[in-house]
Amino acid sequence: MIDVQQLRALVELSRLGTVSAAAESLGFSQSTVSHQLAALSRATGAVLLTRAGRGVRLTAEGRALAARGQEVLDLLDRTEREAVSMARAEAGRVRLAAFPSAVASLVPGVLDVVGRKHPGLEVELVDAEPPEALDALRRGRVDAALSFSYIDDDAGEGLETVRLLDDVLYLVSHPGGITRIADGSRCRWVTGCARCREELIAVGRANGFTPETAYASDDYVAVQALVAAGVGAALLPGMALSAYRHEGVEVRPLAREHRRVEVVTRAERPRPLAIDVLMEACRTTAQRTSLRRPEVQGGGSGAAW
Repeated sequence: MIDVQQLRALVELSRLGTVSAAAESLGFSQSTVSHQLAALSRATGAVLLTRAGRGVRLTAEGRALAARGQEVLDLLDRTEREAVSMARAEAGRVRLAAFPSAVASLVPGVLDVVGRKHPGLEVELVDAEPPEALDALRRGRVDAALSFSYIDDDAGEGLETVRLLDDVLYLVSHPGGITRIADGSRCRWVTGCARCREELIAVGRANGFTPETAYASDDYVAVQALVAAGVGAALLPGMALSAYRHEGVEVRPLAREHRRVEVVTRAERPRPLAIDVLMEACRTTAQRTSLRRPEVQGGGSGAAW
């Protein structure tokens, strides 16, 4: 096995021409450098040096190894610099999974914060609803996930969750449709992702009805288009309505209903600084984000109760 320090001694000898000059450059004694060169010769089985008067000169094998050794040392030096840069979050890549309305409302701010504070750090974005995002996180396919939940549960063993904000739910209906969630039995419903469907059912039952589903779509733009066409009503979070609002729908807040928006990462320690940078960017963006309150219909506060 070739020792890096022995290889460095050979490269310095090739560059400077004498053992004494190589020793001075490396900060070693001449005898130490001589021992390193002899050990390198034994390790490779090659004759690297021959006597030349009172000094030495490199053989053809020695010159070839020195040339290749310079390439190796350059690569090691570059690798070390890259590793240090990644450890300081000055370079590298960190992967973030996020659900659609977070991509539209929070992620641009996260990318801006990371880009300004750590311009060499690249954030790779993966579109995924919470169940898929958390599964990718557990499998190590992403480093963090923007997620949401409707109840106070944790993401699971081995994961760390940071709550970012509470996202109010809105009753979305077409003009002439229902104006109160209590009237939900009078219409059909357009639902979203699996977690959103579960929440719709829970809200409906809490208000005395079981929602009749007309269509389901994970796309909040499509959901609003279906509502505007009179297909049914929907429940949508404020982040979705802040990102896109169809002119043909009316919205009213459900004051007592919201979802928790959070950023999740693996709880293992130690971890790359880039992950902490990303988590902090999510927190900073959430604190700075003032979700545009959708224009509501109805009297007073516009609450749909």
